[in-house]
Amino acid sequence: MVAQKSKAAIPVICVPEEGVAKAGLSPQHTKWAGANGFNGQRGRLLALPGETGALDGYLFGMGAADAYPQMTTGLAATALAPGHYQLTGAYGDPLLAALGFRLGGYRFEKYKSNGGAVTLAPVEGTDNAEVERLGEAATIARDLINTPPNDLGPDAFDAAIRAFAKARKMSVKAIVGDQLLKENFPMIHAVGRASAEAPRLMDLTWGDKSHPKITLVGKGVTFDTGGLDIKPAAGMLLMKKDMGGAANVLGLAHAIVSAGLKVRLRVLLPVVENAISASAFRPGDVLPSRAGLNVEIGNTDAEGRLILADALALADEESPELIIDMATLTGAARVALGPELPPLYTRDDELAKSLMQSGLALDDPLWHMPLWAPYDRLLGSKIADVNHISSGGMAGSITAALFLQRFVKQAKAWAHLDIFGWAPEPRQGRSFGGTDQGIRAVYDTLKQRFS
Repeated sequence: MVAQKSKAAIPVICVPEEGVAKAGLSPQHTKWAGANGFNGQRGRLLALPGETGALDGYLFGMGAADAYPQMTTGLAATALAPGHYQLTGAYGDPLLAALGFRLGGYRFEKYKSNGGAVTLAPVEGTDNAEVERLGEAATIARDLINTPPNDLGPDAFDAAIRAFAKARKMSVKAIVGDQLLKENFPMIHAVGRASAEAPRLMDLTWGDKSHPKITLVGKGVTFDTGGLDIKPAAGMLLMKKDMGGAANVLGLAHAIVSAGLKVRLRVLLPVVENAISASAFRPGDVLPSRAGLNVEIGNTDAEGRLILADALALADEESPELIIDMATLTGAARVALGPELPPLYTRDDELAKSLMQSGLALDDPLWHMPLWAPYDRLLGSKIADVNHISSGGMAGSITAALFLQRFVKQAKAWAHLDIFGWAPEPRQGRSFGGTDQGIRAVYDTLKQRFS
């Protein structure tokens, strides 16, 4: 977190590659850097001893100029011990430097008996309120994703969402269990009915009703066994993160509310556990949907798009200015673009351009992928209106997006983010584990349009 300025802050002197001579170091520190082979190499951290042996601070290598702005200072925060620090030197863009350090210092220590925080004094030249806003948005997403499923099943996630809404003066409504059938959300009900904890749709609203309607939809599968098409053991190890779409949507909602953007915000979170019991839905079932389409189930391990479809249909009914959905949806997205670059799908090229530009500017990259209409034939069903998975194994992320597109007809614009929500290894501004993706890219685009 960004803390109040303190004389006790330990200096972290940022040095670009080949930049030691111009860093303004004392002769002793310059000599120490040379003796240790430090010359601003990206991510290199070197402790600086004082004349008495006490710690004078650290040198941190920023590396060569980046092809696009990155939160390089996050690598320093990840490596540093708990303490209070002050960035100095050539740290580049002040917002990215402060935010990168803030996010790189994130630790999930709820289940550890001891630990400590890495904090940062205010960085000169930046909007520290914005740093805190975006840092908190990321922390909300990360904390939720990292929480194990025994402590974040549908009931506990419901309570967490209500607490989130109350703290931000958002209205909240929940449709739970068999009430989902009465109010026409049959696919959310079908996916979650096998669990001991009832499925539900959480519906949060905030803002002036006269402002443009922006609706966020997030996949909230608190744990995914795969259902009757059960995952192998290795495939279940990370399935606590299958509510990462909902977690990131809540982080984004925090940023929007905190910044007071001039929108009427709605947040729809279908929350379920994809469990196995006698009441589990089956491969080969045909499910009705809120939109009126009958959906053949090709595989119960592709449950996320089913619950999203019912929620998207509800979002679409009021013809909002924009619908954004986020979901940890397909392994195919990771095969195509890896864990760091989520695919973005939208019919609106200007929206895609804005989201990509915002993402690159704030080290939150997205990549525009095609809603390739000819692949829609791969979702054909011989007995229903549509199969929810494609025949064969190709273009899986695209066909998932094409399936979701069928449930958005009236919104002026829609974008789907197929995120991973996990950092398999530490990188700039992202510690290992549950992570934020898409929050800053979407927030910055909305800020430009509706601030």
